[in-house]
Amino acid sequence: MPQTRRQIKNAEMEAILGSFFSSPKFAVAGASSSPAKYGHQVFAWYLNHSLPVTPINPRSPSITVLSRTHTTTASPAALTDAPSTSLSVITPPAVTRQLLKEAKEAGIPAIWLQPGSFDKEGLEYARRAFKVVIAGEGGRGGEGWCVLVDGEAGLKAAGREWSRL
Repeated sequence: MPQTRRQIKNAEMEAILGSFFSSPKFAVAGASSSPAKYGHQVFAWYLNHSLPVTPINPRSPSITVLSRTHTTTASPAALTDAPSTSLSVITPPAVTRQLLKEAKEAGIPAIWLQPGSFDKEGLEYARRAFKVVIAGEGGRGGEGWCVLVDGEAGLKAAGREWSRL
């Protein structure tokens, strides 16, 4: 029996999610100390899933998340092993466009653009520049692919063991 377009699309996205979460390291651009901001919530999600994650925030040398202080990195270029790092982006679209160029130059292979972090130009650039891009319509939430909503499915697709803190 032939697969439907939806089944094919779901299988493709499962493979993309698995590829993103197969990275040995992760980074969150837009990480913040403010619990009201999605950059804080996404960074905390990685910590809560016991994943090795680096916060990227050029304005602050450190952030406090889950009652711990975390030293930040100023940009993707400053990551210690960018080619082994998947990057979640939670920045305004104008910032995202520049950040994507830096990430490409640093050799980051996989990008997750959170809802609201990109515009058409940024999304088109990401799709041309990176092997793995998660963004736009889809996912289990109403606003598109989101680590907070779809991340655990990605961990499962990658066969990644994790424990909640």
